[in-house]
Amino acid sequence: MPLYAMGEHEPKIDPSAFIHPDAVIIGNVTVGPESSIWPAAVLRGDRGAIVIGAQTSIQDGSVVHCTTELDTIVGDRCVVGHRVHMEGCRVDDDCLIGSGSVILHRAVVRSGALVGAQALVTNDTEVPELAMALGVPAKIYPDRVAPGAHQAAMQVYVDNAHWYNRELRRLD
Repeated sequence: MPLYAMGEHEPKIDPSAFIHPDAVIIGNVTVGPESSIWPAAVLRGDRGAIVIGAQTSIQDGSVVHCTTELDTIVGDRCVVGHRVHMEGCRVDDDCLIGSGSVILHRAVVRSGALVGAQALVTNDTEVPELAMALGVPAKIYPDRVAPGAHQAAMQVYVDNAHWYNRELRRLD
């Protein structure tokens, strides 16, 4: 897997995490226990920090970036779908971020919330706990997500991280 230092900043990857060989991680990036970073995902912590909590998946083709002033923080037990773009935002614990969605500067997605596929969460938007954010730009629908609704999806990716760490091998 391509891991790159950026100046004095080196990625910090928990040994129980799975990083696919075709993911790219640069600079000031932390990946927590039992988390997974999938093919073609790019986590570029060149200007600020990126922190991925425990048991969180960053799926295929997603891009996570930060700015000099704005770190990107993703909590524990989150499912970040395919082709998601996140930059300078915070996603609290137990969230589901749908495929193709975009979460921009200073946006906050609170615990248990869901950002729908292809949604655009614009600068300074707050998605409340257990709410849905759907559409472009995202419209907020409060109290639409049951507590624990994302548990099964999260567990699939934790199990996949362990499975891939044991079984994945490259064939040339």
